Amino acid sequence: MRLLKTAIHPDADPNSSFIFSRQATRAIVLNGENILMLYTQRYHDYTLPGGGIDEGEDIIKGLIRELKEETGAKGITDIIPFGRYEEFRPWYKDNFNTIHMNSYCFTCSVHDELGETQLEDYELHNGMRPVWLNIHDAIKHNEDTIKNSDKKGLSIERETFLLKLIVDELI
Repeated sequence: MRLLKTAIHPDADPNSSFIFSRQATRAIVLNGENILMLYTQRYHDYTLPGGGIDEGEDIIKGLIRELKEETGAKGITDIIPFGRYEEFRPWYKDNFNTIHMNSYCFTCSVHDELGETQLEDYELHNGMRPVWLNIHDAIKHNEDTIKNSDKKGLSIERETFLLKLIVDELI
């Protein structure tokens, strides 16, 4: 899968011997200029649906599982690789100081009507919910959060980069 970008957080050490590796998926679901996103109240941002791939899990099966859990998506079809976003960020768990994450992004289609989500406790606690919105509004919102909010999460830079690339290449 093509590399879209390698991002290194200023507080991360990509040469550390204490790196935790994580593989993740991200779903790009478009309907014209509308995109299926997750809004997280805690961070006041929009992110692509997706998440970590379980040990030994097939990447496509992980994408479908995450998309169903987070958005209630049904009828997931036409899964096509878009690209990989690689990042190094600070990590403070399990005796590691850096996380190396590869986010494998795929375009796909879903039925218009979403079903029930199966969000994890921390996702519910953070106020996460699926929404359809105009992709340009999502970009503007995230840019405003980057500029003006002190509660932004570490993923907002990745998500905003991906949204802009989606506009450039797919819309």
